[in-house]
Amino acid sequence: MTPMMRRNAAWLPSVFNDLFDTDFMPKANATAPAINVKETDKAYTVELAAPGMTKEDFNVHINDEGNLIIKMEKKQEQKEEDKSSRYLRREFSYTKFEQTLILPDDVKKEDIAARVENGVLTVELPKIVEEKAKVSRQIEIG
Repeated sequence: MTPMMRRNAAWLPSVFNDLFDTDFMPKANATAPAINVKETDKAYTVELAAPGMTKEDFNVHINDEGNLIIKMEKKQEQKEEDKSSRYLRREFSYTKFEQTLILPDDVKKEDIAARVENGVLTVELPKIVEEKAKVSRQIEIG
């Protein structure tokens, strides 16, 4: 009896996948891009995985509240033009993502820079370097 239950347990999810993974109801397993945040003495670095995206697909800005907003949007439509046939199906792709990051107080907001390279958006957030005043004085011995 145990083998039968295992077989049914493995069979049941595939039936649901076949029913719900259609053009009208695609799988809901889409996830947001992975984000890494690194810190050094001089800066924070935000890396966002975005394979296939170009710099034109991104909008990176600071909002009125001083938060960093990263938006990503890409639309694709694959068309094959053939006058002798009609389409029964066309493939469309649409990707949209938005992330708000609250910036630490020590970020120099006017020097933030971003670039896209090898499918990774990198945002450099330089830190404000506070020059410590060197205090030089003679100390009296009492």
